[in-house]
Amino acid sequence: MKIRDALEADIAAVQAIYAHAVLTGSGTFEYEPPPPEEMRTRWRSVLGYGLPYLVAEIDGVVAGYGACSPFRPRTGYRFTVENSVYVAEAFQRRGVARALLAELIGRCEGLGLRQMVAVIGDSGNGASIALHRAAGFEDVGVFRSVGFKHGRWIDIVMMQRALGEGDSSPPDAPGLAIREVWGR
Repeated sequence: MKIRDALEADIAAVQAIYAHAVLTGSGTFEYEPPPPEEMRTRWRSVLGYGLPYLVAEIDGVVAGYGACSPFRPRTGYRFTVENSVYVAEAFQRRGVARALLAELIGRCEGLGLRQMVAVIGDSGNGASIALHRAAGFEDVGVFRSVGFKHGRWIDIVMMQRALGEGDSSPPDAPGLAIREVWGR
């Protein structure tokens, strides 16, 4: 398995992975899969913040992807990101999500970020919850029945992990490469 930066040429595979998750799962509350153009826009947005957008490749096939995005748009949140990880059905339970999440954590620590948040759709999503716990995330809360999809109400599970020194010290000035973009 190779973890690398996602390229524009990967967007079709990323879109297919996400489309399957949208249509069959409860990890995202989107109802309609975004078209490749929208996925390309999202990819560019992540890169515009200087944040990682990665793919896992197995035997030349994109097996999954992961990205981080700003947790909230206000400047005071600029040291906190939210992660997203999706794996193609054919490659699940092969360590793809674990490898992607570990690389996201490492890259975000390298950027000087201090907190990573996981917003996990569906409190019954045991695989994602276990993945995040294994990566050092802690449970911080559950929002009950905040989404409705596939004919049922769905919770979201909030998990959080400190990055680097976390909140034990102030962030280094000038902060991050994304500070100027984020602080608009």
